[in-house]
Amino acid sequence: MFRRCVRSEPAFVARRCNHLLLLPLGFLILATQSPAQVTLGPVTVGAGLQTSFVNTEPDAGNSTNQFLLNSVRLYINGPVYDDIKFMFNTEYDASTNKIGVLDAVARIEVSPMFNIWVGRFLPPSDRANLYGPYFSHEWAVYSDGIQDGYPFVFQGRDNGVVYWGQFAKKIKVSAGAFDGKSATGNPEVLGAARVQIDFWDQEDGYYLNGTYYGDKNLLAIGGASQIQSGHVASTLDFLMERKLPNGGVVSVESEYSNYNRLGGYDAGYAKSQGAYGLASYLFPKKVGVGKFEILGKYAKAQFTHGLTPNYDQKTTEVNFNYVIKQFNARVMTFFKDTRFNNVRPDFWQAGVGLQVQM
Repeated sequence: MFRRCVRSEPAFVARRCNHLLLLPLGFLILATQSPAQVTLGPVTVGAGLQTSFVNTEPDAGNSTNQFLLNSVRLYINGPVYDDIKFMFNTEYDASTNKIGVLDAVARIEVSPMFNIWVGRFLPPSDRANLYGPYFSHEWAVYSDGIQDGYPFVFQGRDNGVVYWGQFAKKIKVSAGAFDGKSATGNPEVLGAARVQIDFWDQEDGYYLNGTYYGDKNLLAIGGASQIQSGHVASTLDFLMERKLPNGGVVSVESEYSNYNRLGGYDAGYAKSQGAYGLASYLFPKKVGVGKFEILGKYAKAQFTHGLTPNYDQKTTEVNFNYVIKQFNARVMTFFKDTRFNNVRPDFWQAGVGLQVQM
């Protein structure tokens, strides 16, 4: 737990003050030792780091080679009282070299079927937004023009309130209201909702994963939508993952998105839509301390209704990963090719990324 640093004052007070003033100090010491103060339950503190080396080769212009500090996060979670919990996470923003508030949430969690979150967090949206970069399957997440094009304040988050619940261990629903002005500049409230069905193993909790590395046999379909002033953003996502008899794991992920005057990757275009498909195979044999994985992805997004000509973005990505301890330790080599139908300069990137969490 992080605490404010203060000077220890008892000796100073004893030397400078009348003995009667020590009585309130005694009561204060007793109060800090009361059961209500010391039995709140465990507070968990964690951290995450993503760093990489990237070579970028544009079709026009000079190539670049960069060592990047992509992301640093600090996590604090703990109970407040009975069914009330608190979550506070921070994120280092590499573009500004500053640390910002990622999540700040009062969590009222009464049962699997009744949960209320209030504060800043990920609104109901696509699976890609709900797993974030640290629990995604691929390295170059959120660069295809499709994943998580919903409006946000910071890193996919918005300020608001949401209800979410899980029924029959198979159906998960969420719906909430969020601050529109912070996310889009429009002062009207932004509404968000999501429904997900798990046909095989269940997924507990509000946030999701992009893969479970074989810990679950998963077949899940989810649909989400956000609306503000008649403008709508919608997505449909799919994830299938199966552990094979030989110990290997095959995974297939896909998403379709339609951003109709709300969200999207390019503010110069009122509408965009697209889809991607991703497939991976985790090899069963352990080599050293981890396992190797091969992953491929193809995405196509279309941007229309702008002041300049419409264009397509086609993104191809290949990863060859070394998974040491799932999301807590993994090394990911990647190649990504991005093309824009001659409207913008095409480019490709290759590099290696490291992720560690505790």
